[in-house]
Amino acid sequence: MAQVSTGRRAGPRSPGGARALGVAGATGAALAIWAVGEPLLGHDLVVQQEGQQPRDLGAAAIGVFALAPSLLGWALLAALERVTPLAAQIWTAAALALLAVSFLPIISVQASGGSKAVLALTHLAVAAVLIPVFWRTAATRAADSGSRR
Repeated sequence: MAQVSTGRRAGPRSPGGARALGVAGATGAALAIWAVGEPLLGHDLVVQQEGQQPRDLGAAAIGVFALAPSLLGWALLAALERVTPLAAQIWTAAALALLAVSFLPIISVQASGGSKAVLALTHLAVAAVLIPVFWRTAATRAADSGSRR
C-alpha cells in the first residue's frame, strides 16, 4: 500500500522543512539579486509613485517584500491542502497569476530602467524558487507520486 504524505512530519525532508527552505531560498535569491543590482552594478532602487515621495528600496525592504508573500503563499497552500485534492494545481495557478500581477507596480512606478529590471528579477527569483518547491511538496502531489510506485 502506498504511503500518503500529509505534510505533518518534522525535519528537513518533510514538506514543512522543504517549504521553510524554499521560503529562505526565495528570500535569499531576492536579496542576492538586490546585492548585485544595487551595490555592485550601482542601480539605486529608488521608486516613486505618482503623488508620493521617492522610496529607496534597500535590503530590508527587498527581504520583507520577498519573505511576506512567500509565507502567505505557504499559508494559502496549507489551507488549500485541507479543503481540496487539487491544492497543487490551484496554488500554482494562483502563484503564476500573482507573479503576473506583481509586475504592474514595476511598470507603473517612476524608476530607472536598471532599477525596474532588478526589481523584476527579484520577483522572478522568488517565483522560480517557491513554485517548484511548493508544487513538489503539495500533499496531493506527494500522494500521487506514492501511488505510482
